[in-house]
Amino acid sequence: MHKIPSYIPQPLLFSLTSIGIAATLLCSCGKKDETRQLILTGSSTCAPMVADMAKRFEESHPGTRIDVQSGGSSRGIADATSGLADIGMISRNLKEGEDLTPHRMAMDGVCVIVHQDNPVENLTKQQVIDIYTGKIENWKDVGGADKAIVVANKAEGRATLEVFLGYTGLDNADIQADIVVGENQQAIKTAAGNPNAISYVSIGEAAYEAEHGTPIKLIQADGLAPTTGAVANGSFPITRPLQLVTKGEATGLAKEFIDYATSEEVHDLVEKHLFVPAGN
Repeated sequence: MHKIPSYIPQPLLFSLTSIGIAATLLCSCGKKDETRQLILTGSSTCAPMVADMAKRFEESHPGTRIDVQSGGSSRGIADATSGLADIGMISRNLKEGEDLTPHRMAMDGVCVIVHQDNPVENLTKQQVIDIYTGKIENWKDVGGADKAIVVANKAEGRATLEVFLGYTGLDNADIQADIVVGENQQAIKTAAGNPNAISYVSIGEAAYEAEHGTPIKLIQADGLAPTTGAVANGSFPITRPLQLVTKGEATGLAKEFIDYATSEEVHDLVEKHLFVPAGN
């Protein structure tokens, strides 16, 4: 009668260990391949709309994860250039020296906003310039109440600031600001929370907030109402593109998502956020 050995011979132990390692590696590889991932960073104007696009894309593409982070157009440019993000989001045109490939999703405008109780309905370009440079300091001088104007300006690196400076012809150093804000939501909350404040933001985001009960008012620019219609027909004076940017031509999952985000399939989402679909 043979005794059963109480140990596993070394060759067999080595073989079992090798098989276990191989199985673990195979499982790990399988898990890694289960999820395809994209990272997008940049414009706070684009981010809510792109997040909606990403959610719908994920639903129709199982095993895909798309991470959308804001932080401003400058972050989108920097991250796409360095490779920290697969795709950048910007709410302006590319500048000379920004060696990226643009993919336009929509058009937007930039408008001045105030608290909904402010009686002012319209500001001329010169009045806006005078307010932001400190030449006009009281609302009574532009048809409002006898109250000091609280000026909110956008932080450096924000595309909205660059578009506003382009419209007014000012340098950022010319602006006499009481408050400096970053994200559009900060600018909107400033105007909604202070009856004497003035700021400027995306028309689409401001109109969306006003329609959903946020106490702000979109101000006319030289008598032109800030609407998506005015952006679409080119009559509103402060407009800009909303774009995705990549380092070189997009490939793989990045190309799939960009093709989707610039297609007619998402025009309803573009319009939901009160922007104008590209090509309209």
